[in-house]
Amino acid sequence: MTALKGFIIKESKHILRDWKTLVILFVIPVALVLIIGYVVSIDVKDTVIGVYDKARDSESARLTARIASSGYFKPVKVITHDAEIAPAFRSGSIRMVVVIGERFGSRMLQNEGAVVQIIADASEANTAQLLSIYCEGVIQSFAAGEDVVVKPPVEVEVRMFFNPSLNGVYMSIPGIMALVLIIITAMMTSLSITREKELGSMEILLASPLTPFQIIIGKVTPYLALATINAVTVVLLGYFVFRVPMTGSWELLFLINFVYIFLSLALGILISSLAPTQMVAMFASLFGLLLPTMLLSGFIFPLENMPWWLQALSRILPPRYYVEAVKAVMIQGSTLEVVWQRLIVMVAFGLIYMAAAVKKFKIRLD
Repeated sequence: MTALKGFIIKESKHILRDWKTLVILFVIPVALVLIIGYVVSIDVKDTVIGVYDKARDSESARLTARIASSGYFKPVKVITHDAEIAPAFRSGSIRMVVVIGERFGSRMLQNEGAVVQIIADASEANTAQLLSIYCEGVIQSFAAGEDVVVKPPVEVEVRMFFNPSLNGVYMSIPGIMALVLIIITAMMTSLSITREKELGSMEILLASPLTPFQIIIGKVTPYLALATINAVTVVLLGYFVFRVPMTGSWELLFLINFVYIFLSLALGILISSLAPTQMVAMFASLFGLLLPTMLLSGFIFPLENMPWWLQALSRILPPRYYVEAVKAVMIQGSTLEVVWQRLIVMVAFGLIYMAAAVKKFKIRLD
């Protein structure tokens, strides 16, 4: 036990003396959260669109002003003919055109049904759909304020639970947390152990009184402490900078992050056991974890929209369960009764990775 304690202290001092390691552990995660948090967003804001006003009356002018003041769109291009729409889309100068039908104002006054057409550039289908929904909402809001508009026979009320403002960062921050923690933690752990192998000191450690399990514990413990600080930093950035709500238990969120960090560290140990060099370990950590975490965790793309075989593949990827658990606790206010299954799955993954890493260490000197 004394040897293990001394080994942990030695590893901790080695990490703290290496400023490059500290930069990777603390500066890069903060930068990633801030950059991705501001960049990866599905919110509509100041999108450049065109307006084709065929009516040119006071009501159409008021509608154009309402669209411009919504904050979602910037109607900077005036369309005067149908033939101008396609070239404007091809040039990339606009993303959508709002066509206000002829006799718009008089049709509204006479309850004849004023017509507004939304034409979107569907080369990016998801963006086009989102822009159309937002624009339709602005138009409906404008129409609802006009006394002359006949109400439809069925009034539809739309309510959004947990995220009434449809703030896209609520969905992206849990995914960013999963991405940052597994990439940084697994990468740093794998590089640390692979460096020992390249320098030849790993063989010395395996020949020492320390068991392979104690060597792993000694390597993991300092990174576990540092990664925990890292996780707290990421959570606080999401909470204070991006205003992601925390409706659940802080203690439960800490437990979820602790389990995920343990899992990531075990995965890093396993990668280092298989990688012959630091370069291989780095590429395995970055590309082997980056793409699956981004694409198959529900971070960017809904899992329900994917083919069945990709959905099945996502079930063997730990980030999926972490993202689901963090969203449930932070945004939905879920308790342990809701997320315990996801926690069990992450613990199981962590134990499997750790067992495989220990086994690999045992055969290093065979």
